[in-house]
Amino acid sequence: MKPITLGARHSFTVETRYRDTAEAFGNAGVAVVGTPALIGFLETAADRCLKPFYEGREGSLGAIVDVAHLAPAPENATIEASAEVVAIEGRKVRFAVAARYGTSLLMKGFHERVVVDMERFLAKLAGAKR
Repeated sequence: MKPITLGARHSFTVETRYRDTAEAFGNAGVAVVGTPALIGFLETAADRCLKPFYEGREGSLGAIVDVAHLAPAPENATIEASAEVVAIEGRKVRFAVAARYGTSLLMKGFHERVVVDMERFLAKLAGAKR
């Protein structure tokens, strides 16, 4: 892993669909962007923030999610997800994360990821299935 820059940021936008709604996650009749989808967008932003620092077969895994879902967004909304590196402890990286729909702050909080050798991690997982 290359040295990670404190303050490194990444954001991206996503056009949500039915699959991202609370209803699609099992909350019948609630056609707003669901909490699990927003968390997934934030995890993606954090992982993409780390990509320039990976070496070899490295990738990252989500370890901690501590967020508040503050406001709704409708199905087919354009969501901006962002992540900023706020702390680094060895291979653990902590991010301040946020999701927005226009001027509305949908979700904010913190997310921690761990940088790992993905090949070794997946091999360990395959061995645990036996």
